[in-house]
Amino acid sequence: MKREIILDTETTGLDPASGHRIIEIGCVELVGGVRTGAFYHTYLNPERDVPDEAFRIHGISTAMLKDKPVFAEKVDEFLEFIADSQLVIHNAGFDMRFINAELAILGFPAIPMTRTLDTAQMARQKFPGSPASLDALCKRFEIDLSARTKHGALLDAELLAEVYLELTGGRQSALLLDTKDTSAAQKTGDIIVPRETLESRHFPVSEEELAAHAQMLTKLKKPVWEEA
Repeated sequence: MKREIILDTETTGLDPASGHRIIEIGCVELVGGVRTGAFYHTYLNPERDVPDEAFRIHGISTAMLKDKPVFAEKVDEFLEFIADSQLVIHNAGFDMRFINAELAILGFPAIPMTRTLDTAQMARQKFPGSPASLDALCKRFEIDLSARTKHGALLDAELLAEVYLELTGGRQSALLLDTKDTSAAQKTGDIIVPRETLESRHFPVSEEELAAHAQMLTKLKKPVWEEA
């Protein structure tokens, strides 16, 4: 089944070309459109200060990151987790610029944008003219935002996973109509609808019923099957 990674980052600013760096990465795994419970999360020391304007958005300070690993220490496990899966990202261009900038510093090849799916673009196509921010989409789909007092990579990835399932109709397809395997639903909270399997039944037609049917046909004027 198809494996997808919902990904989000927090950064020190808006542009890696200006020296800004990633300070948090959060990833959530989907397999076959269902959350598996597997995730990846790390804070990173950006080897620079966190500006006040960025701190006001995500609440992550320079002091909080001083004892955290640098990206070079986490790059192998990050790449191992995402593997060759499709990356589902809200405003993918932003996050991918930062990820590829970090990879370039270490001499790793860039991850092509063809591997990404941008949920912001999906939302704009599905709801033209409507707000396409993560907050707005959560409100549209009645996804609980009470825990989101600040931006956070893992929390935002988890919320985005719910939004993505709504955008793709995945919530409906995740309803389990078979009682044979409920483990996935128990992990993800999907609805399980027990279904009893019944044997096929046969209703043979009697000679009297065939005769009555033939007589009824003689009373029809210009039946459509004779006009073909």
